[in-house]
Amino acid sequence: MLRSKRLRFRKMEDSDIDKYHAWRNDLDVMKTTNPSLDLYTFTETKSFVETVILNSASSKSYIIEEQDGKMAIGITSLINIDTKNRSAECIIDIGEKEYWGKGYGTEALKLLLEYAFLELNLHRVSLRVFSLNEKAIHLYNKMGFVKEGVVREGLYRNGKWHDIIIMGILKREYA
Repeated sequence: MLRSKRLRFRKMEDSDIDKYHAWRNDLDVMKTTNPSLDLYTFTETKSFVETVILNSASSKSYIIEEQDGKMAIGITSLINIDTKNRSAECIIDIGEKEYWGKGYGTEALKLLLEYAFLELNLHRVSLRVFSLNEKAIHLYNKMGFVKEGVVREGLYRNGKWHDIIIMGILKREYA
């Protein structure tokens, strides 16, 4: 089990599907992270969790829990894990809005990067972030991620086009 001062990661279980379904259908949660802003049926969410999260050979996903109360507050993943080239893409969603702006995302990302670089021995971790998500961009810059590219006007949200920024961090930059 992966742990930090306030958080722990654990594997997602079937019992988490209800909570994940609520996050996945909360437009406030998804508008800054999901390119396909939509509402999902429980069956669609269950199928997504079983196929993509629980049974993928190229990803590792974890529920982010409070260390004390053991309340699930979000989910994080390393996806598209490439063992030959020692790289992966990371995703992090804090689904419980009362935990926003309190450093939980920073703490979870530090824990995920520590796992990626010090346990999985990855060389590179990348991510995609929407240009409208200024708080996340600030966090990623603070953590040492470097802007590597831009998908110009790759996201249409609220009647406007936004860029998708590709960022990455190397193990030596993290250390």
